Amino acid sequence: MENSSPIYTEFLPISRADMEARGWEQLDFVVVGGDAYVDHPSFGTAIISRLLEAEGYKVGVLAQPRYTDCEDFKRFGKPKYGFFIGGGNVDSMVSHYSVAKIPRAEDEYSPGGKGGARPDRSATVYTRLAKQAYPDLPVILGGLEASLRRFAHYDYWLDTVLPSIAEDSGADIISFGMGEHQTVAIARRLAAGEPVSSITDVDGTCYLTDFDHLPEKYVECAGFKKVASDKTAYAKACRIQMDNQDVVSGQIIVQKQSEKYLVQNIPAKPLVRWELDRVYALPYTRRYHPIYEAMGGVPAIREVQFSIIQNRGCFGGCNFCAIQLHQGRRVTSRSADSIVAEAERMTHEPDFKGYIHDIGGPTANFRFPSCREQMLRGMCNGGKHCLAPTTCSHMIVDHSDYLKILRRVRELPGVKKVFIRSGIRFDYLMADPDDTFFKELVEYHVSGQLKVAPEHCAPNTLAYMGKPPIQTFNKFKDKFYELSKKAGKKQYLVPYLMSSHPGSTLSDAVYLAEYLYKNHMRPEQVQDFYPTPGTVSTCMFYTGLDPYTLKPVFVEKTAEGKALQRALLQYYEPRNAEKVIKALKMTHREDLIPLLVPAEGRRAVQRSARRAEAAEVTIHNDGTYTVRPNGKGKGRPQGHAAPANRSAGGRQPSPGARFAPRSTPGHKPKNDQQKENTTWKNTNRKK
Repeated sequence: MENSSPIYTEFLPISRADMEARGWEQLDFVVVGGDAYVDHPSFGTAIISRLLEAEGYKVGVLAQPRYTDCEDFKRFGKPKYGFFIGGGNVDSMVSHYSVAKIPRAEDEYSPGGKGGARPDRSATVYTRLAKQAYPDLPVILGGLEASLRRFAHYDYWLDTVLPSIAEDSGADIISFGMGEHQTVAIARRLAAGEPVSSITDVDGTCYLTDFDHLPEKYVECAGFKKVASDKTAYAKACRIQMDNQDVVSGQIIVQKQSEKYLVQNIPAKPLVRWELDRVYALPYTRRYHPIYEAMGGVPAIREVQFSIIQNRGCFGGCNFCAIQLHQGRRVTSRSADSIVAEAERMTHEPDFKGYIHDIGGPTANFRFPSCREQMLRGMCNGGKHCLAPTTCSHMIVDHSDYLKILRRVRELPGVKKVFIRSGIRFDYLMADPDDTFFKELVEYHVSGQLKVAPEHCAPNTLAYMGKPPIQTFNKFKDKFYELSKKAGKKQYLVPYLMSSHPGSTLSDAVYLAEYLYKNHMRPEQVQDFYPTPGTVSTCMFYTGLDPYTLKPVFVEKTAEGKALQRALLQYYEPRNAEKVIKALKMTHREDLIPLLVPAEGRRAVQRSARRAEAAEVTIHNDGTYTVRPNGKGKGRPQGHAAPANRSAGGRQPSPGARFAPRSTPGHKPKNDQQKENTTWKNTNRKK
């Protein structure tokens, strides 16, 4: 096959000099992003900027601008029509902090993988700076960070409820979802001279208004002040928001913020197949900008440079996942010809070694909407799931189209292997009575390990996650190893697992550890539940309520409880032995200690226990006290009691020492040095 598609090498302008090289005096739009400039369709900034370019507009890209002042926003001069702003592919707070709220040193989407190139809450900060630079210019705020914060929402990092990002940022319009339809519609209307204040009827957008200008028909959820003070109101508002995210059945939602009202229009229609093909055929260079070369490049490109996105949306409906609130639950997919053409183009790139890392998406093996009823009446509401707890009888289960695409790509000259690394939905795969795809998946598309996401095994926890029962995964697991053996391959499943999800008790975590032991699974990476804005699981985390039933849900919020659940997922690590033993004792499952805790870990815990045995403490009339180890243990005691007037100097008395606090009656320091030092004398030393 000849190379029919050129490899593009020209990036969009990132400076005034780039504009002048093109002969441009003024840009029409500036696209601002929280990631380094990577011109690849896996990056939101690249899609929006290339889409505007295809519409005939002069576009500049402002990637990771300085955020101490607004000068970078004036880099190109004043754009003619306005700014399109996004916070980045990953929520900036998730990018900056671990689930334990510890700052991360690395950022895969920044030059050299180093953190600090963008601010916390970057979408809000960038919008404010754009408004500061040019107060009269429209600012359209979109992307993941804005989508998940468009309503009043629980903020995990501040542990409080915040108003809509529309209020906090000052954006004129919030574009939620993937954004292509909204971007084109808004750009055309601004270019036609329409004021941004009148662009209030675009599907897939939100705006702020006063009571007198609310639309005629809408559903209302409790306002910011109410949901910030009443957790039941928050849970009810969450359900209203989730039940109206479908393009067919969704209604306009109104929520009062501090003063004004947020209006969310119905979601934008997903791109149909030819529109998706057009977006992915735009002239991306598929590389990071050369200015980053000396900084070590942009690490995030490695995983996607030779990967192909074949679909969007997911009807899996996991409660902890942001996809249903951002991409939506209707699956749309690209044509086979579009996917094959992109794969063929890859084979001519100088860095291509013959391996396509992925042909997938949010869920790799979805190609069609969930069912015909979805297209006519919309997705089921009320928390109903297509795949959990059982597979819906109306669901379309068909891998044949996906399989044909994989076969065509495998046959391309220069392609050695085609892997599938994004999520295979194993319950959907098991619902297919034809195992042809499963066989070829095992034979051709697994790179030694296949990542799957059972997430847990305890029935109660899986129900709150919106995942199928573990028996479905067990059948998939057995079939996978059976087919691998028949194919003569040693291949392994790598399970994604999550600890401390709402509903997961310590007993559930022990149940999961026992399951992992019995099934010879030793997960190398596990994830503590991360409460990101907007999801159903985050609603449960904050309110302690199931938004669909309003029944209480157990939520583990203590640092110790989270640590115990996480340790149980990696029970085999000696470093986790103390926590695992403690968890097993707390749940009265001491019978599992010999099985789950390695001998090395048990010995270490025993040594630590001997050192930590309680000491005898005698408090004397003059305020001093004597510390002696009891007869059962040796070494320095820990955790002994101290008088209320104990010195704050931080020194610990040695065993058998008699301690006199500096405030002991009758004690007079002889000099300033003695004032700074704790006075103590040994009453048991040999004479």
